[in-house]
Amino acid sequence: QVPMVESGGGSVQAGGSLRLSCAASATTYGFTNSRPCMGWFRQAPGKEREGVARINRLSGGTYYFASVKGRFTISQDRAKNTIYLQMNSLEPEDTAMYYCAADGEALYGGYCRSEGSEYNSWGQGTQVTVSS
Repeated sequence: QVPMVESGGGSVQAGGSLRLSCAASATTYGFTNSRPCMGWFRQAPGKEREGVARINRLSGGTYYFASVKGRFTISQDRAKNTIYLQMNSLEPEDTAMYYCAADGEALYGGYCRSEGSEYNSWGQGTQVTVSS
């Protein structure tokens, strides 16, 4: 069973909005409480992977990359084993492949790390293209 499946990517003009979804299998979503973090990462050609937004599925705490704060919102629906990324005021610089990740360890206080290496499960990715 595929751990997670992303959807919702596409092409929009600058200033537009998109909503990404990541549906996890019940097994994937119900990770041990010591690794409650899930998140959205992105990678553009020739650039490093960025931890765009993360959520602690137990506490509900959310954490954002500086350049998307105020524009992107990560949320979850526990009943559906799904996390979302609402992206508003999109900019051409947001163009990238977006990946959902899970099984990340939370630091003291529940903080979810932005390094992709800290997450063990990944989706296949969905492309987001923003034109100027």
